[in-house]
Amino acid sequence: WYHDNLTRHAAEALLLSNGQDGSYLLRKSNEREDLYSLSVRGKDSVKHFHVEHTGTSFKFGFNEFSSLKELVMHFANQPLIGSETGTLIVLKHPYPRQVEEPSIYESVRVHTAMQTGRTESDLVPNAPSLGTKEGYLIKKGKIVKSWKTRWFTLHRNELKYFKDQTATEPIRALDLTECSAVQFDYSQERVNCFCLVFPLRTYYLCAKTGIEADEWIKILRWKLSRIRKQLEERSATLSS
Repeated sequence: WYHDNLTRHAAEALLLSNGQDGSYLLRKSNEREDLYSLSVRGKDSVKHFHVEHTGTSFKFGFNEFSSLKELVMHFANQPLIGSETGTLIVLKHPYPRQVEEPSIYESVRVHTAMQTGRTESDLVPNAPSLGTKEGYLIKKGKIVKSWKTRWFTLHRNELKYFKDQTATEPIRALDLTECSAVQFDYSQERVNCFCLVFPLRTYYLCAKTGIEADEWIKILRWKLSRIRKQLEERSATLSS
């Protein structure tokens, strides 16, 4: 169940699509050469835990093992992991590296040509611009602390949310120039949550999967870095 150079996103996709609750695998960490990652599926999300290679041993939490074989034997006898969020995860099903994966590609039977008269240049304006994203997220209410599914769209420096995908008028449009931070949030009793910090309110949002939450956080942080860079350039121009 050691998968060597498998990426974090590929591990999540593999365990969510083909695994089950308690499926796990070990892979090299994307962060540092001396780190491994233990990826475990718990319900509808995948948790990742660091295993540190010190050169002479492997450290996992407060435990230290002289070899990977000893680490494997430990997990066989002590399969329970408690994460910092208080979630208990049981390692039940090692996901073997040598396994025949189901094909994710559809075979093309017939490619039907349709003459439209359009050219490649006609397609460019219809492509989504860099830095746009949309999708369903679950949002925590401000007054009534209930969670409701809303359709979110990110365009330029605005994050809008609608009652659903068919709604034409947004419930609210958030100006990202006023947002100070976007980060994962572990304070809620839900998985795959993150929050947007504004001066008067912090918005709590949850995605369906860890991959989705990660994508939203990355693009929102990229937006905030672009906004800060533009403000700094404008300030430098004014001062000069």
